[in-house]
Amino acid sequence: MKNRKIKGITLIALVVTIVVLLILAGVSIAMLTGDYWILNSAKKAKEENNKSQATEIMNLKITNAQITSYTEKVELPSLQY
Repeated sequence: MKNRKIKGITLIALVVTIVVLLILAGVSIAMLTGDYWILNSAKKAKEENNKSQATEIMNLKITNAQITSYTEKVELPSLQY
């Protein structure tokens, strides 16, 4: 028995490795496709970012119109319809 060399991996180690990989794959898929996980969070963040950009652009245009009116003594247009 002293001269016997052990080569390779045991069947138990192989099964444990496969089970761990399957668990990790299942958790990853659930995190990507769930209701409140990564992809939905990214979509919500993108929508909020677009809204914030639109608000910022409008605020900049209003501020630019105010500055122009103050420097050129022009009456501001009414924003009410």
